[in-house]
Amino acid sequence: MLRSVGQKRLTGSGEDPRVAELRMAVSRLRRELAAVRTDFPDRPIAEDELAALDAMAVSGVPEIPRMRRSLLLIAGAIGSVSAVASALREVRNAVDLFGEPPRG
Repeated sequence: MLRSVGQKRLTGSGEDPRVAELRMAVSRLRRELAAVRTDFPDRPIAEDELAALDAMAVSGVPEIPRMRRSLLLIAGAIGSVSAVASALREVRNAVDLFGEPPRG
């Protein structure tokens, strides 16, 4: 996903812009999920997988198949919590920036 007007990439940071997008999207979804007061049974799964995505992003070398698995688990765990749909879409778009996993 491209940043909105007014947001700039840091030049000279050396960080892969895809990683920066992923970290930003994961951070937003974590914040929005924390703000949801409704308790749902699979919240811990979503939170664990968001932590896993963040850890992969911090490492700088995310594994595409693992990212996609985390994304599926997050989407399944969140289910129909519409309050976080936009933030979830941003995470999906950020994961898609890395391309498709190799077919084996």
